[in-house]
Amino acid sequence: MKFTVERDVIIREIQVAQEIIASRSNMSILSNVLLQAQDGTLTVRATDLKVSFETTLPVTVVEPGVTTVFCDKLLGILRTVPSGDIEFEQNPQNTGENFVIRPTFKKIDFRLRSISADKFPEIQTQAPDGYFEFPQDQFIAMVSQTAFAVSDDETRFFMNGVYLEPDDGKLVMVATDGRRLSYISQDLPEGIGDFEGVIIPPKVLNLVRKLASGEGTLRMAVADKHVFFEFEDHLISSALIDGQFPNYRRVIPENQHYHIMLDKTELSEALKRVSLLVEKSRRIYLELSSGSLQLRSEESEIGVAREDIPVEYDGPETTIALNYTYLVDPLRVISSEAISIHFTESSKAITIYSEPRENFFHIVMPMQIQ
Repeated sequence: MKFTVERDVIIREIQVAQEIIASRSNMSILSNVLLQAQDGTLTVRATDLKVSFETTLPVTVVEPGVTTVFCDKLLGILRTVPSGDIEFEQNPQNTGENFVIRPTFKKIDFRLRSISADKFPEIQTQAPDGYFEFPQDQFIAMVSQTAFAVSDDETRFFMNGVYLEPDDGKLVMVATDGRRLSYISQDLPEGIGDFEGVIIPPKVLNLVRKLASGEGTLRMAVADKHVFFEFEDHLISSALIDGQFPNYRRVIPENQHYHIMLDKTELSEALKRVSLLVEKSRRIYLELSSGSLQLRSEESEIGVAREDIPVEYDGPETTIALNYTYLVDPLRVISSEAISIHFTESSKAITIYSEPRENFFHIVMPMQIQ
């Protein structure tokens, strides 16, 4: 095998491959990336047996072939080499360091040990049918509004992913860790087949969000306990999380008696300052009175911080205790300048909306007031 490619063209794809397999042992074939050169293209594949990635890029193929090499070292080499054409060559006669990486503009070569491609695991890279098209920008928005709320508690594995389901003419994404919930919906795309709700690992969703340009459409399919994405020159698949997602509809408040209208940036900046004196509990107090919201940290040996910001509010004086990060995370992904916070009483869930209201919301359960 022998091919030439520009360094900046290949390095991005090898970086993606390394992100997928970074947690694997360097003694495993799963730590290797598969490279197959033929017909003027290079196919790059990587997998951790749950998430699989495949892409193709144009190269100059002198001699077709296929091999696998240790991805981490290949990426390290590419990062140290300046931009320009790089020649890759597999020498089948040398059973040791037989994969050569040689910049065409510099007198240096690197020789990596390779492992035969027939030892690389077969990966499920294509669904037989059932693909539907979905606008990339809408899909990216759905992932952005939900993925941060996924639970990292492995004992509650059914909440370790984002729930996706068709519901009443909408495609719905929901994530929760038991203390907060994020919800977004989009119009159901044409051609989508009926499928039961599925739980998708955030790793694959964040990978799609990172690689997608945000222009045009992506193709998506749910089949055989796997989810598949095709867009541009990328094909990504992932095993689904097998479990029963909580009934999120029970968590969504039907009616909330009071609401606050305020500037998102003003709240974000105040949270940043007051949280400097928040301790491990991450508890922060929202003290509401007519036209005013005071953010206050807990008093401790470190001290206490308070900041008042103007709001539109006409209700009873109320104090709500919250994990401040559960406010910070939604504010990062809401693009509107104004938001509203809806509640009924200090011990019940609050709901955060953009203003004007869009197709998503975030629910946060309060903490105990101490």
